[in-house]
Amino acid sequence: MSYVFHVDDDSGDLLGDHYGGHVDGGTIEAPIGPVEGWVDMIGRVRRELPDLGRGDFRIPAIQIRQSEGYTISEFKYKSYTILNGKPELPGLPSTFGKASDVATLVIHLFDNVSSIAVDLTYSVFPKYDAIARSVNVTNLGTGNITIEKLASFSVDLPYGDYDMLELKGDWAREGMRRRRKVDFGNQGFASAVGYSSHLHNPFLSLVSRTTTESQGEAYGFSLIYTGSFAAEIEKGSQGVTRAMLGLNPSQFSWPLAPGQSFVTPECVSVYASDGIGSMSRKFHNLYRNHLMKSKFATETRPFLLNSWEGLGFNYDASTILRLAKQTAELGAKLFVLDDGWFGTKYPRVSDGAGLGDWTANPARFPDGLPALVGNITGLSVRNSTQKLKFGIWVESEMVNPESILYEQHPDWALHAGNYPRTLTRNQLVLNLALPEVQQFIIDSVSNILNGSDISYVKWDNNRGIHETPAPYTDHQYMLGLYRVYTTLTERFPNVLWEGCASGGGRFDPGILRYFPQIWASDDTDAVERVYIQFGTSLAYPPSAMGAHISATPNGQTGRDEPIEFRAHVAMMGGSVGLELDPSHMPEQDKAKIPDLIKLAEKVNPIVVKGDMWRLRLPEESNYPAALFISKCQSQAVLFYFKLTKAHINKEWPVIRLQGLDSQAVYKINGNQTASGATLMNKGISYQFGSGFDSKIVLLEKVVQRA
Repeated sequence: MSYVFHVDDDSGDLLGDHYGGHVDGGTIEAPIGPVEGWVDMIGRVRRELPDLGRGDFRIPAIQIRQSEGYTISEFKYKSYTILNGKPELPGLPSTFGKASDVATLVIHLFDNVSSIAVDLTYSVFPKYDAIARSVNVTNLGTGNITIEKLASFSVDLPYGDYDMLELKGDWAREGMRRRRKVDFGNQGFASAVGYSSHLHNPFLSLVSRTTTESQGEAYGFSLIYTGSFAAEIEKGSQGVTRAMLGLNPSQFSWPLAPGQSFVTPECVSVYASDGIGSMSRKFHNLYRNHLMKSKFATETRPFLLNSWEGLGFNYDASTILRLAKQTAELGAKLFVLDDGWFGTKYPRVSDGAGLGDWTANPARFPDGLPALVGNITGLSVRNSTQKLKFGIWVESEMVNPESILYEQHPDWALHAGNYPRTLTRNQLVLNLALPEVQQFIIDSVSNILNGSDISYVKWDNNRGIHETPAPYTDHQYMLGLYRVYTTLTERFPNVLWEGCASGGGRFDPGILRYFPQIWASDDTDAVERVYIQFGTSLAYPPSAMGAHISATPNGQTGRDEPIEFRAHVAMMGGSVGLELDPSHMPEQDKAKIPDLIKLAEKVNPIVVKGDMWRLRLPEESNYPAALFISKCQSQAVLFYFKLTKAHINKEWPVIRLQGLDSQAVYKINGNQTASGATLMNKGISYQFGSGFDSKIVLLEKVVQRA
């Protein structure tokens, strides 16, 4: 991959030359001109930092309101710096790497009129064809300024026809792939909910019109941020396509006094010449190795049982201990106590009270949380020498008005003057822009973890942000949140942290910097999850997805699916578990769980560490399939699904595998053998039943052919 730009001798502007496949040496290009009409040269060339008000009528990447009120900027090249390795961004999550992994170019720009300096930082990861860019603005003038807009990454692509690929959705239907034509004019998407959101994801891809999973050019842009964002695309009158990704300007407006600086979140861009799947695999490997700092990022995860869908709020200590015993008897390694365990004056027996009061409910747990945890972690796990591990749920960024915390600190909840404080799910958002709120959360979670043997924390968030006192409060909140995450994950490095926001409402790279896995969706229906998990894998490694086997009929869709089908879908995630009460399972299903756990534990290392090939998409086929191949290429696992229930006069579809060694021979499910060439060029076929059905096929390389 090559990313090339230069300094224009006349204007001092940074102009783009090429972003795409590798180039070397000079190029042959027709000169631009003659310039006619209202669009001058500045509006026709490819620019690295497009500004506002000087004749480029396309969308700007930067807009600064100066003390005098005008919004003109003119940033000219001054110098550059090259760094070995990569510096961290102050207060923000970002990629990391040693000098052998990454090198950094910093371009220094300056506006001679306003005395504002801008540094464009490009960190290049050659192994992944990836560039991480951030922007630093420093006010070196004498007056206050306001940054109204500042995109982390902006690029002008050459004339061509592109499609935009994104992930849209809503609660319980996150990660839905959407591909649409990039047409003339402005288009794009954004989140304005204060978080990255279920509605849109901070990921954007531009692909050639003919690009598929396995061929054609694909550009990916992924913002390492958890707050509101905006993705903007404009195809200009001359056919050049501009794409940018960064903070949502409607919730920004950042004041900057003389001498102060502001740095944007980092945006990672990846280029692939061989299809969308290749782009995804580059993101997966970059994020697992150079974003996710948890020691669990590339480790297998314990098979778990979570109490939520099985019990809801309806339990006490004896119920929880019974469920934990059943967890151990099935062979699961981790039991997770979800919502409802806390609250003294205002017990958490529904979602109407208790948030903020992180003390175990004495009516439910008269002996306290440590005694309960001790009883559970003393249980022996079936077919294992280890004891059962314990995990717990928290929603520490929120508060119920019915809580001791709110009685004592109503000013800690986000609010805008005398405007009503809007409740969602009976709760308000704590203002993490306040240092005292940050410290309260750090202390309360630390007390929980220090008081008991807790191995896992599910960190939830169940509403968006309303009524902020200033447009820049959202970003201040994020900086506070990242401080909380940094402190807690460094203080408790042996805890497995999982992010959750009513499912996948914050499935973003900012969360992954701290938490190695995220609950992909509250929708646990297996058919729905195929779409959600395939879609989410566009930008995020499957190792980061939490996926559970729920009861049947499914509580959300009413759909009845075989236990094997539900389990196989869940096994595509890095964190696999049960989301049900075993007491209500059919005996024939319960009897299959121990063997399914063994299969999940066999598959999990390949899913967590291997490369994913999306062979057939659920949006395009009744028989979606994905192949995971281990890094050493010695093992692979095929996930193959049939999504519709009614099927008369059956067909036997053939699926061609990808990414194998064509010169090797593979053993399939421990018996049959076939060459890599045969599996990729002729394919493999299986019979499916009349209902929802699935196959997990294990491949092992046994012979390297001469």
